[in-house]
Amino acid sequence: MDNQNKAEVINAPGWEREVIEKLAMAAVIEQTRARRWGIFFKSLIFVYLFAVFGVAMYPKLSHELGVDGKDHTAVVDVVGMIAEGKDANADSIIESLRNAVKDTHTKGIILNANSPGGSPVQSSYVYEEIRKIKKEHPKLPIYAVVSDICASGCYFIVSATDKIFVNPSSLVGSIGVLMDGFGFVDVMQKLGVERRLFTAGAHKAMLDPFSPPKEDETRYIQGLLNQVHQQFIGAVKAGRGDRLKETPELFSGLVWTGEEGVKLGIVDGVGNQDTVAKELIGAETRVDFSRQEQLLDKIAGKLGASFGHVLGSLMQGASLR
Repeated sequence: MDNQNKAEVINAPGWEREVIEKLAMAAVIEQTRARRWGIFFKSLIFVYLFAVFGVAMYPKLSHELGVDGKDHTAVVDVVGMIAEGKDANADSIIESLRNAVKDTHTKGIILNANSPGGSPVQSSYVYEEIRKIKKEHPKLPIYAVVSDICASGCYFIVSATDKIFVNPSSLVGSIGVLMDGFGFVDVMQKLGVERRLFTAGAHKAMLDPFSPPKEDETRYIQGLLNQVHQQFIGAVKAGRGDRLKETPELFSGLVWTGEEGVKLGIVDGVGNQDTVAKELIGAETRVDFSRQEQLLDKIAGKLGASFGHVLGSLMQGASLR
């Protein structure tokens, strides 16, 4: 457009209004497009989160949909530290076992064992549940398959199964009981710190790390450990029976490789979940029955912990005022 035409447009009446209307209309169109794209992406995110939420809320749903009513081998995890409040706790494992047994298409159960051990009480609960299932359902085989390690409380549990299979390099055993702690008596003396402890009861401060150990209390604790150790040994003998080749070191707390474990009779052979499911149970399809913590439980737990932390901080602040 030459200078003369520009001058004519500028001098034309109402040109400012026309330009402003065009700019305003362009802005409206751009906002509309942006809003539509925003709604589209928000909808996609909502659908994705809804799907994730559904799977997290009902983890067993995917398992049930995946087997199509066919016979299968149930898998139950015994993974991680065995303790109340941990992933490997008695309530979780027992519930998983019971759900597997209730499923009419379960032809056998595999314990996926990979744990260094933990609570003897939690381990004993699971051990007794397995023995109970075997008594009530004698035709339902229960096997254990060890990956990296199955020691102490983990071995306590799997000794109740029909057979234990390992990798040659797996670590198994540790049939013993442990209680540990620290003593800071010498450190306190060097620092010139005086311990002031008041108790009601002669042994209420037993195992106090800032006090020197007492001979009678040490004997008492050792007696407790010996009792639990004998319970452990009795459970292993009841579960393994004549397969054990008892040696002076068998119940000493040592661990062995899977290869050596076969020779000692603490395990039955080399194998993995595939071979056990296919060749022994006869149901190649595996379904994980391990109980998963639901999403709402995780959120509630974190919210509860956060609330407790905040409340504790407020109480601490109030006590300092």
